[in-house]
Amino acid sequence: MTEQRDAGISRRALLGAFAATTISAAPTFSHAAGFLRGSGDIRRIKMYSGRTGERLDMIYWIEGEYIGDAIREITHFMRDWRNNKTMDIDLRTVDIMAAAHNLMDVNEPYMLLSGYRSPETNAMLRSRSSGVAKNSRHMRGQAADLRLASRSVNQMARAAAACRAGGVGRYSRSNFVHMDCGPVRSWGS
Repeated sequence: MTEQRDAGISRRALLGAFAATTISAAPTFSHAAGFLRGSGDIRRIKMYSGRTGERLDMIYWIEGEYIGDAIREITHFMRDWRNNKTMDIDLRTVDIMAAAHNLMDVNEPYMLLSGYRSPETNAMLRSRSSGVAKNSRHMRGQAADLRLASRSVNQMARAAAACRAGGVGRYSRSNFVHMDCGPVRSWGS
């Protein structure tokens, strides 16, 4: 195939200029955290709670901006269901959850087992189980324990770990994965 030149610009040069323009015209993409690249200009979270019966399917971020009303709904949804106490949920955790969900390519919502935990709830759970941390990130609104019926604990944990953005705990016997926005680390089996 021969290349035609018109007014001194080749087809290859025109395509190169178009590609350069496309990349520079996408500032939210180029500045996104590594684990969010490819997630698009919209972030969405889908969850339900077996404890309260509530469901959440929400776009919470558009074009580089978090949506205040959506964030308030997420905070309420992820409350300590035992005493209805809330704490602002760290949006980095929500971003990790959404990115992992996208990586697994599922439409099923997460089942939220635990989001925010009040100190009272954490102390009660700690008295019943050695697997509950004294200074749990749940008490800071920085963690979620999640389950998907269509994915194994290992599949979920691999997706969360691929984000390289926080802690990932595998709880195979209890069939859930812990995701948090703390230091990158993993544990469990």
